[in-house]
Amino acid sequence: MEHNNVERLYNFLDEITEQIGHQMEQPYLDSLALVLEYFFTGETAEELSEFALQHLRKKAGEVEISSFDREEIRKSIQLAALKGMQGATQQQHLITPDTVAMFAGYLANKLMKGREQIRLFDPACGTGNLLTAVHNQLEQQTVPFGSEVDATLIRIALMSANFQQIDMELFHQDSLRPFLMEPADLIVSDLPVGYYPDDIIAADFELKAEEGHSYAHHLLIEQSIKYTKEGGYLVLVIPNFLFDSDQASQLNAFLQKNAHIFGIVQLPENIFKSEQNAKSIFLLQKKGQDTKAPKEALMAKLPSFKNVQAMNDILVKINQWFKQEGIS
Repeated sequence: MEHNNVERLYNFLDEITEQIGHQMEQPYLDSLALVLEYFFTGETAEELSEFALQHLRKKAGEVEISSFDREEIRKSIQLAALKGMQGATQQQHLITPDTVAMFAGYLANKLMKGREQIRLFDPACGTGNLLTAVHNQLEQQTVPFGSEVDATLIRIALMSANFQQIDMELFHQDSLRPFLMEPADLIVSDLPVGYYPDDIIAADFELKAEEGHSYAHHLLIEQSIKYTKEGGYLVLVIPNFLFDSDQASQLNAFLQKNAHIFGIVQLPENIFKSEQNAKSIFLLQKKGQDTKAPKEALMAKLPSFKNVQAMNDILVKINQWFKQEGIS
């Protein structure tokens, strides 16, 4: 994959998105969704000025987005979405850093070894970056599903999947409400962190707070396990403080009852804005009749992704762990 292809496609999308945003006096992300939708379908449900419509028609003939490969398209749209999210007030809508998405895909590939087909689900998919990054890395035939409550983000996720030629089913809904879908073999998600405002919905969860609002990230862990097949796996990006909160004992008890903890891989702190924002990748298996806990859970702390030698050393250790556990 050529880096300059990603840069070229991103610059193309960014320039048009800026111009359409200026014309329509709307946020960058809304304009990005409109631009992608128009380039894929040749039309848009929104009313455009004659100038904006002519501009889109002219630009649509300059670059054939589908001529780029999947990862070039994904990364270009990711960069544009990242620009749109800079300074966003909704801090729960932050794109998973690409290095994290790729590492999550590496771990998912290890866990899915030997399976012929995979049902893949992200219950908080945002623009679909993590979901499509993992999908693109899995070697098996994969049937992906995603859910997102934000209308703009799910429009971008749909268009990103369409341009990557990924047949994906998306749910536009509150991800803590019931889904009309069969359980998945693999759940991947970068969990939104914060309080969940709907106490009535939260009341149906074991991990509801005894007083006040419940933690959305706790409820999403419970929801994710619910929609995982017995023996299926979860690769969750979690805040490092997950097990230090006032409801941590409740979460621990729930996990002990319903899942095997396979490991926690702490991500490099230098890829996050601050130590408070630092995250880890949490590996779980939903308990089933023939499942068993690992002999020893994987505990690893990743060095900077820029430190190639140190990263190679830790990958050797992680690969050895998978072999010792008979997973890979």
